[in-house]
Amino acid sequence: MSGALEPGTVLWLRRYSAFFIVLAIALLGLILSFTSHQAWLWLFCAAVPLVAIGVFDMVQPHHSLLRNYPLIGSMRWLFEALRPYLRQYIVEGDEEGRPYPRSDRSLIYARSKGEEDRQPFGTQLNAYSSEYEWMTHSLAPMPVAKEPFRVTVGGPQCTKPYSAAVLNISAMSFGSLGRNAIEALTLGAKQGGFYHDTGEGGLSPYHRIHGGDIVWELGSGYFGCRNRDGSFSPERFSERAANDQVKMIEIKLSQGAKPGHGGVLPAAKVTPEIAETRGIPMGEDCISPSRHPAFNTPIEMMEFVARLRALSGGKPVGIKLCVGHPSETFAIVKAMLATGIRPDFVVVDGSEGGTGAAPRELADHVGMPLREGLVLMRNALVGAGLRGEVRLAASGKVTSGFSMAANMAIGADWCNAARAFMFSLGCVQSLRCHTGLCPTGVTTNDPHLQRGLVVPDKAHRVAHFQRQTVEALAELVAAAGLSHPSDLLPHHVWHRVSPIEVRPLDRLYPFIAPFSLVEAPDETPYAAEWLAASAESFVPRHEVGPRRAA
Repeated sequence: MSGALEPGTVLWLRRYSAFFIVLAIALLGLILSFTSHQAWLWLFCAAVPLVAIGVFDMVQPHHSLLRNYPLIGSMRWLFEALRPYLRQYIVEGDEEGRPYPRSDRSLIYARSKGEEDRQPFGTQLNAYSSEYEWMTHSLAPMPVAKEPFRVTVGGPQCTKPYSAAVLNISAMSFGSLGRNAIEALTLGAKQGGFYHDTGEGGLSPYHRIHGGDIVWELGSGYFGCRNRDGSFSPERFSERAANDQVKMIEIKLSQGAKPGHGGVLPAAKVTPEIAETRGIPMGEDCISPSRHPAFNTPIEMMEFVARLRALSGGKPVGIKLCVGHPSETFAIVKAMLATGIRPDFVVVDGSEGGTGAAPRELADHVGMPLREGLVLMRNALVGAGLRGEVRLAASGKVTSGFSMAANMAIGADWCNAARAFMFSLGCVQSLRCHTGLCPTGVTTNDPHLQRGLVVPDKAHRVAHFQRQTVEALAELVAAAGLSHPSDLLPHHVWHRVSPIEVRPLDRLYPFIAPFSLVEAPDETPYAAEWLAASAESFVPRHEVGPRRAA
């Protein structure tokens, strides 16, 4: 319709509607006090403080919601301030009256803002819930480590090993996150001395602007290093991988949010910046295939790993996956044995993780949860005698020092987190990530909404959350009588199985001995899957040939 307002303008007017209404009331009161009766001055006096609050909301740098929603956003902070007092009168609990566990999100907010994260009156968790876990402590605890823990990543075939922090920012792409969010994450990583994974959307200018450490993730679309037909471009990869900020290369095989599923960024959402970053044309849908075109077999995958390592000048190269068919995991390990090529690291992404939108069925019912996937990958590497050469990382709902300790006890060398760092940026879980209308400016490319996210302020919160969470991990490690997270073992973490039964993790999950898969697979729980796995194909041997008739 001719003269209709643009959608962005309508949204802008809605966000500032309360402020404009109050401003109009103030002006009306002032005009009427001069033209009609001085009694109208009270209306002006009543509205002016609200106008001042609205102006303050728009210019203050700390709260994205207030910058984007002046006056309206203040209502949220009012209720948040009242929450501790309202709890005296409101009993929070489930349908059986049991108290809800304390919100990890509240803990993340407190740590990112530098607020007090300690609490009185003991745990708020139900110690008799079947989900309750705890660490065993020592009567001879060690001193708490003063220096942040580091992990050296890079096996014998790597000439440029990297010293990684034990908590880093997991993969979130430019395009999925706005430029201010990417820049704040990267600046926070620079300030805190940890890395930021680019996600499969490519290496953008906002990843590089502050000089922080970067792990460049290559998905099936090879964004940033692709030819016009979508195939891998060695020349473009080598050029970008030579950047000193790029510390490691990560081949994404699958992700926890939607394993085995590709993606499409509609042409309408492909901005000039996204097109340049990804190396794609404007005006066309950006397609991420569901599988890599550069390799078809486990052996070819290992050859691709070696190729990327050589093209990057010897930097660590690894793979990231949400564990699916166990036989495919063993096929990857058999390819390592057959070729002699070792990835420098493997990142296991749990199916419970993920920050972007995904089909409900895939998000809820496809892929292994982090703990089961991590145990399987640990056993595959240990059972093949490769664990000493390949580092292992965990990604999936990592929110606290304890979640890190539990992952490390069952095999992880370090952890990556995405959702927790989104919370540190100010995400309030409005669940509008896929609409481009994120109210806090995190997952949107709308410049008006991105304005709410002030980079220096949010970068400080990112660094603060990571530092305090790693310090909490250090306290747990010391309380267990240990010096480093690598000393944690499965028996240090206990899980309640029922109201009257508890077990350490080494009696809940199988942890096989070194070389047991190659020397005595029949004595392991994975004999059938190991036998079915082949380095020449991802398809298990028992499925080769015609499918069984229905």
